[in-house]
Amino acid sequence: MIVTLTLNPALDISTTTERVVPEHKLRCDVPRRDPGGGGINVARVVDALGGEAEAVFPAGGPTGQALLATLRGGTGLRPHAVPIAGETRQSFTVDERAEGRAEYRFVLPGPDLSAVELDSCLEAVAERARDAAFVVASGSLPPGVPADIYARLGAMLPPGGPRLIVDSSGPALRETRGAYLIKPSLRELQMLAGRELPDAAARVVAARGLMEDGITEIVVLSLGSDGAMLITREEQEQFPAIPVPVRSTVGAGDSMVAAMALALSRGETPRQAVRFGMAAGAAALLRPGTQLCRREDVDRLFATA
Repeated sequence: MIVTLTLNPALDISTTTERVVPEHKLRCDVPRRDPGGGGINVARVVDALGGEAEAVFPAGGPTGQALLATLRGGTGLRPHAVPIAGETRQSFTVDERAEGRAEYRFVLPGPDLSAVELDSCLEAVAERARDAAFVVASGSLPPGVPADIYARLGAMLPPGGPRLIVDSSGPALRETRGAYLIKPSLRELQMLAGRELPDAAARVVAARGLMEDGITEIVVLSLGSDGAMLITREEQEQFPAIPVPVRSTVGAGDSMVAAMALALSRGETPRQAVRFGMAAGAAALLRPGTQLCRREDVDRLFATA
């Protein structure tokens, strides 16, 4: 079992139009609605790849109910919504059909969470994590949530129990403590290090500095079109990107995290987990709008990478 926490979930709405231009009415196609937010996407991908996941997230108002409805029906996915007073946010993605098309993503901030609501989310994760292999905390934070929230979550997990994976950014990542694995981008690692990291050697030094600070045991550095780096205290390895045509970048990072967590839960080495994660991330790039990776694409890319 993999338990995920999404503190700022969203109902993702995606559609297409011929071209996005200012001050015009843009006639769009029938919209698609998908559950969204980092941890929710991770749980969906774990389910799609044949694993079991429980997704914990706050939900409020009609949008929260709609989000919960979209999550029901997964064979290996169990949603757990923590009721809140605020309204769950929506996100909106528009793809152009015209030649040289672009993708436009509009992301709203999300509702405020009270201290009681936030504690309820953490307690729900800790309760469900007793029999879990991993807890994945992923995604942005809603307004007002303290930056040390993932450090608090890690402290609530039972000793010798599930390992914590964090995929976040900014202060929330800087204040993380006791994680097993984090997946920053190069920009995020540079922000944590407080300096430019122009080459592999500098990136390894910065990543190991995070380990010395107690933030994490493993860093998987996402490098976009340059692939990814696996960095531990003893070793480092860079993996080239898997070349695929890009239809949408939505959910690619979440797909990578999900596949890595699933591989690790099955006893694979970190190296194999990164390879599987990169196949899932590349498979997500093949899908339009807010659709995530398909199992058959992941298996094919993993076999040929």
